[in-house]
Amino acid sequence: MAQALDIDRWNLECEFNNTDHRTDLNGIDRLIVRRGQPFTISLYLRSGIYQPGDSSLDCVAETGPQPSEQYGTRASFGLSANIDTSRWSATVTSPPGDMVALSVCSAPDAPIGHYTLTLGRSGRIEFVLLFNPWCPGGLTDHTSSCRVCFGDHFFFSVQFESGILDICLRILDMNPKCLKNPGKDCSGRRNPIYVSRVLSAMVNCNDDKGVLLGKWTDGYEGGVSPMFWRGSVEILRNWDTQACQPVRYGQCWVFAAVACSISRALGIPCRVVTNYHSAHDSNSDLVIERYINENGEPIQSREMIWNYHCWVENWMTRPDLKSDFNGWQASDPTPQEKSEGVYCCGPIPVRAIKEGELVFKYDAPFVFAEVNADVITIMKKKDGNTSKVTSTAVVGQKISTKSVDSDAREDITHLYKYPEGSDEEREAFKKANHQNKLLQQQENEGLHITIKVSSEMRKGCDFDVFAVVTNNTQREKKCRLVFGSCAMSYNGFLGKNCGFKDLLNVELSPGEERRVPLRLNYSKYGVLLTEDNLIRLAVLLMDYSTGETTLVVRNIVLDNPEIKVRILGEPKENRKLAAEITLKNPLPEPLENCCFSIEGANLTAGTVISERLGSSVGPGEDAKVKIYFTPTHSGLRKLVVDFDSSKLCHVKGYRNVIIGK
Repeated sequence: MAQALDIDRWNLECEFNNTDHRTDLNGIDRLIVRRGQPFTISLYLRSGIYQPGDSSLDCVAETGPQPSEQYGTRASFGLSANIDTSRWSATVTSPPGDMVALSVCSAPDAPIGHYTLTLGRSGRIEFVLLFNPWCPGGLTDHTSSCRVCFGDHFFFSVQFESGILDICLRILDMNPKCLKNPGKDCSGRRNPIYVSRVLSAMVNCNDDKGVLLGKWTDGYEGGVSPMFWRGSVEILRNWDTQACQPVRYGQCWVFAAVACSISRALGIPCRVVTNYHSAHDSNSDLVIERYINENGEPIQSREMIWNYHCWVENWMTRPDLKSDFNGWQASDPTPQEKSEGVYCCGPIPVRAIKEGELVFKYDAPFVFAEVNADVITIMKKKDGNTSKVTSTAVVGQKISTKSVDSDAREDITHLYKYPEGSDEEREAFKKANHQNKLLQQQENEGLHITIKVSSEMRKGCDFDVFAVVTNNTQREKKCRLVFGSCAMSYNGFLGKNCGFKDLLNVELSPGEERRVPLRLNYSKYGVLLTEDNLIRLAVLLMDYSTGETTLVVRNIVLDNPEIKVRILGEPKENRKLAAEITLKNPLPEPLENCCFSIEGANLTAGTVISERLGSSVGPGEDAKVKIYFTPTHSGLRKLVVDFDSSKLCHVKGYRNVIIGK
């Protein structure tokens, strides 16, 4: 009969194991490992020695408040001759003696979370188990994804800041499914599909004790403007320290950034995606109906086209679908429409969106509409009648993410859509039953309109924008041209008029091109701009001879001034550095209450360092400060800079810094 090992003490070898499992940036004061990959523990025996074949050790691994073998949250196993990476297993890798090197491997599909591992009658250790992107069967069979959306961001992301991992695990514990049935929920944590869907719901607080409260209108009293956040650390820590009360406030890029940080912390490869001209289809008909009045002014409606919208993609296999749909999965934590009664969205394979497979789980029609919805413009007249307006709006443009090893934009539109007009695109529309897109739309060959801007267009200046109308017919045309502008938010909410022109009799000879200017004065638009710096330009052209009405819309962004960051001194780990930060005032008025702030993962110890200017900054003058910080880890780091004043809010800047040992 085998003799049970009599364990006196142990060493979890945290530095070696955490480094081997790529979790060392979380710290080496406790054991954090990835599933499906062996880790080693040194056991020191009280009596006796280890003898192969004559010694035994009963091991029990448990997670969650109600460990159960039925739910897969409890596993019992003993010593074996070799490690079996397909299940929980343990083997001794040292020669006979009173010190035992025990190699333990978790199952590749084990639930993630806090674990207790009982070794015989006297050993009881604790560790954290995470998803493993590098383990076939543990999450994905495509390890290249780790570099694309996990390894590439090790030094840019916040998931390794002190305490963040425990907060992310607490978020899982606070989800309604866990509060209702903790045993079943903890079992579900073996599945990244389940976890990413839980996170999609928990990053917003609409149905639960989620992290962020969204707000898009009427100011941000009682909280922080979404523009003000520099990273996820402060948000996650605020949620944790405020008894899981929602942090105020978030918008799409904040929701996406927090979801990305949590996903990466738990071991799910993740990246943030931005879709320009993103449609919000509230009734699943894949059509956005826009309404205007007879002056071409937009009428607010629930279905809108956002100037841009952010979500995340997680990389994982989809055993519930065909293998063709493994890989990137779109998931959207911004609360927009309910899914199965909860404000969440996804995960849906990006490939399914491209192919028009809208019956797949989860929320395929909504994501498909975001990048492929048709747009119909309808004019509501004073007499109550309506008429259709010809427009050329296209949704789903320049879908983007961050490039690998670079801050450059990578265009991934081809992952979501086939080339416009291609046979493959039409086949995808057939699968999606997208009748509007399948109809051949006749272009108006008679009158062509574009909106052009001037090179001097920037915030703080007066500048012209132009409606360019071309008569491509052989007949003289007489038209009414309405050229309007208004401030707007990125999610389509419309503000007040920034400038308007109504020309009742525009005459165009055959082949003639006419440029109609509209002056935008800072004295008018400056007080109307939202934090998004967006102005909506719209030209409405009514052809008196045919009765046809054409609408062209263009959104322009007034860029904030550049923040220049110069690092003074040699960047070394644990050595104080200074950042010299400069911004030129672009406005024709002084800037008051100017404040610079910096933050960076492993640069500012998870805190925001701020420096306020003692005096105002006049027009054209430089605002300049020095801010000191001490890096705690070597490698490539990103310093995030923010500038605020009474007239110029939430100007962002970045600087990559290479920190040496």
